[in-house]
Amino acid sequence: MENVFDLITLEVQNEHDLEHDLSHKPQFSEPKIYDANGDLDKRWYVYFSFKDPKTGKLKRMKNIYGKVNGHKTKEARYYLLGLYKRRLLKLLKAGYNPFEDNTERYAKQQQKDVAIPPKGKVGRPTRSIEKPNETKGLPDTPQKPPHKTPMGISLKEALTRAIKLKTNLVSERTLSDYENRFDVLQKWLAEHHPEIRTVDQLSKTVVLEFLNHMQLKTSPRNRNNYRTCFSSIFQVMEDNEIIPQNFIKNIPKLKENPKRNKTYSPQQQQEIFDYLETKDPTLLLFIKFVSYNLLRPKEVCRLRIKDINLANKTVEFKAKNKPLKTKLIPQILLDDLPDLSQMDGELMLFTPQGIGGKWDTTLENRRGYFTDRFKKVVKEHFGLDQNYGLYSFRHTFITKLYRSLVKDSSPFAAKSTLMQITGHSSMAALEKYLRDIDAELPQDYSNLLE
Repeated sequence: MENVFDLITLEVQNEHDLEHDLSHKPQFSEPKIYDANGDLDKRWYVYFSFKDPKTGKLKRMKNIYGKVNGHKTKEARYYLLGLYKRRLLKLLKAGYNPFEDNTERYAKQQQKDVAIPPKGKVGRPTRSIEKPNETKGLPDTPQKPPHKTPMGISLKEALTRAIKLKTNLVSERTLSDYENRFDVLQKWLAEHHPEIRTVDQLSKTVVLEFLNHMQLKTSPRNRNNYRTCFSSIFQVMEDNEIIPQNFIKNIPKLKENPKRNKTYSPQQQQEIFDYLETKDPTLLLFIKFVSYNLLRPKEVCRLRIKDINLANKTVEFKAKNKPLKTKLIPQILLDDLPDLSQMDGELMLFTPQGIGGKWDTTLENRRGYFTDRFKKVVKEHFGLDQNYGLYSFRHTFITKLYRSLVKDSSPFAAKSTLMQITGHSSMAALEKYLRDIDAELPQDYSNLLE
């Protein structure tokens, strides 16, 4: 006996092949869906063209409405029109012609269905047949049980398949994030909507209810992160015809009030550096890569010995959401580097044991390790709150650089030089960053208040 999911997969593969064969069937065009730009007050339908035997040119055929406009939701209409489209495509591929009488062909197909039963079902037809009523000269295709459509697969299987299709397109960290967030969703569904078992049962209303739950439980930012994750995977499902539409895109993002790391005062920064000179030199060197080379902590955690080119005085690293970048290593940092020339280039630059070693763990674990180490060694000692962290050193030294540059030049010239150092992709991005960290302050304006 065939597994129902095998039958679903076979159905989708056949339809996929049909669409690719359209280029070899010039007698008809690919059926398309008209959705009136989402307006539910207008009529939706499937349309196509067929080669007119008199003129030899493609002629627009009668629109296929069926019962679609009786539905009052976009999801239902897209779903039903998707079925009509696939049924029509099968009929056209099978040789049905709107300019001919298809009665004989239809009868032969019925006989064939009865004569060739599926495994274990001798003498029984493979499916029930509806009376033709949808298109001129084209009989409607057989009705099928709801569980045999791609929409009827389990929610878990649909999500697993979609996440797998993201492999090699996103990082392992992102894949893991997808899995974790959808695990949270499924646990919430099991508690609040246990009736939802298949992907077609999951609606925009239910997802919005879950997102509102996450907003109230955590924060608008976390809620938005869930929305972004869901939208990415639902788009994969739409692209692969697992669902008719990615409705997550129509759920708006919420305004966020992000908290940023504060900059250290000159006195705080110097006290931390002096303390780490003897307490934890490895952590101090890690912080100097953030401070002097203006790398993000995660970028420092990625560094290997081979990424440091002492001859050219450069460091190569993977930046946030970008391919490999190269930055100049300032002499102030080069002077603090140990001798790396005899070390294996594949070794991690920073490890728990010191400089240069093997550390077989994920990037997130490496980043978490140095965050915890900084908390225990520095934050607890100096009594710093949650507003201060490793990232604060990047803010601190970019602020210091800008204020030094702007003393002897115009703000625009200072920013142009600073942009080369920080690696920001545009002046607008740098200016926004400087505003966010309050690096750009006006001169004393007391005289204007007198």
